[in-house]
Amino acid sequence: MGEVHERPKLVQFGAGNIGRSFIGQIFSRSGWEVVFVDVDRRLVSLLNERRCYTVAIKREGKPDEFRRVGPVRAVDGGDPAAVAAELAAADMAATSVGKSALPKILPLIAGGLAERRRLSGDRPLDIIIAENDREAPGLFRSVLQSGLGPEYPLDTLVGLVETSIGKMVPIMKAADTAADPLMLFAEEYETLILDKRGFQGLPFAGLRDEGAGPGGLSVSAIHPVDPIAAYVDRKLFVHNLGHAAAAYLGVQKTSGAAVTTIPEALALPGIEAGVRRAMNEAADALVLEYPGKRYPGSYSREDLSAHIEDLLFRFKNRALGDTVYRVGRDLGRKLAREDRLTGAMLLCAKYGLPFGGIAEVYRAALSFAVPAEDGALFLADREFRRRYGLEEAVSAEKALPVLREVSLLDDSRPADGAVMNTVLQGRF
Repeated sequence: MGEVHERPKLVQFGAGNIGRSFIGQIFSRSGWEVVFVDVDRRLVSLLNERRCYTVAIKREGKPDEFRRVGPVRAVDGGDPAAVAAELAAADMAATSVGKSALPKILPLIAGGLAERRRLSGDRPLDIIIAENDREAPGLFRSVLQSGLGPEYPLDTLVGLVETSIGKMVPIMKAADTAADPLMLFAEEYETLILDKRGFQGLPFAGLRDEGAGPGGLSVSAIHPVDPIAAYVDRKLFVHNLGHAAAAYLGVQKTSGAAVTTIPEALALPGIEAGVRRAMNEAADALVLEYPGKRYPGSYSREDLSAHIEDLLFRFKNRALGDTVYRVGRDLGRKLAREDRLTGAMLLCAKYGLPFGGIAEVYRAALSFAVPAEDGALFLADREFRRRYGLEEAVSAEKALPVLREVSLLDDSRPADGAVMNTVLQGRF
């Protein structure tokens, strides 16, 4: 069994950037016991040795604020029995491990849910899915139901709570990590947008309306919304798109020679205007996809305009030091059909709206080749560029197979054809 605890307990899968700087922090500061689950044994050992860590809040033109987060502890993700014991006694769980790691942790969660039912009967558990992946809730449902069996009442005993994670956490420099392996840099933004309809756990039912937790505790950073899909798409097609646009357009502007950070990219002539144009194109489509009359909990075009300006202000935070490498890397994922660029263009095409600004960002992405601090390209990007011949000058001929094989576009479909034509007819 896990440790006896008087405070409500969050079991957080993933002790990385979002897990520690965001989810773990806001729950710990609200009076919760936070238990991390991670496969990095050194990280687990350090968290158990110190029982706390520091988040440095980076603000433009202001001194850093150092927040001590604790007490916390951690469990080795390679110990299924220990993980199951923690979940059996948890009041809430959360994941932020990344798309590729989800299949590895879901069997652990299934084992914990089975142990929970054995020990506590039909006591529901809500799981916050902090993955920024539109397909993650379906994967959770499928794998958990398969692991627990058809007789397990997943729909009533497990709340799968989708989120929209907007917090920006930069990659730490090697010197900073060496000085304190547990410290994280992060921006000040702390709003956890999540699905009001996703909760099943009665102890946390107050969250549906006010963010109240067990025993009257408040998690003030939580913002429940309905429909969550509107905010997941807003994150992907406005925030993620705009961030990527700054990286790709900025690097293209200087051939990558003089741009290291996102604020530097946005300071280049014409780049902020190009980023804003792409974000506004997507915003025009979003308000048609989620009209206020049908979705009263959605947003207006004016709301999106204000959101865009706030994001641009946050992107320009020089104290954060967010790099074009972090924001732009992993091209195969970021050019995928459902992701920020192709997905936004398809949404615009669905409603017959222009998306030339987003297409310009897509073309710029094809020439993106910025290395990490150690001088090496992201491994998947190196293979991506080699496979599609992008190590030399990019052309429409080279873009075509990317559109077909990576973005999965089929020109026999009207919307797909419109996206392909707009991308291919632009300047490379």
